[in-house]
Amino acid sequence: MDTSLFLGQLGAALAIGVAALGSALGCGAAGQSAAGAWARDAKAGKGLRFIYVILVSMPITQTLYGFIVMSRMAGKFDMVADNAGLLFGIGLLTGLGEFGSALMQGRIGAAGCRMLSESEGRGFALIVIAMGIAETVGVFTFIFMLNLLNTIGAPAA
Repeated sequence: MDTSLFLGQLGAALAIGVAALGSALGCGAAGQSAAGAWARDAKAGKGLRFIYVILVSMPITQTLYGFIVMSRMAGKFDMVADNAGLLFGIGLLTGLGEFGSALMQGRIGAAGCRMLSESEGRGFALIVIAMGIAETVGVFTFIFMLNLLNTIGAPAA
């Protein structure tokens, strides 16, 4: 296999793989906290809150961003000879940006589950805003890397 093609394909795999790992860890952190909050709520005779599911699910979007970048990268493999390093870098940085965003979003969601359990459900909007700020890092990574990817094969200015 051609080294250039290998680097391009590795970059595409890193975009989705590392992003998905971040989503899994973020959802896992928030999910563990939600399970504890549900247990505390049930023990106290309170109803089980669905809003914890929202907090648990929010870090999954970074996997979608990584998938879209990976798919767009696959369309550039015919131009990989001159762009192997760039494709590898785009994939790696997409994966890392999405990983960090999803992981931090999950940690915020975990803290939010505990806060909501202890505050009788007050403050949900504040937690969603905080998680949205972490999401913004993932969105910016997604947009910036897609813009960089669009330079491959574009006519020189």
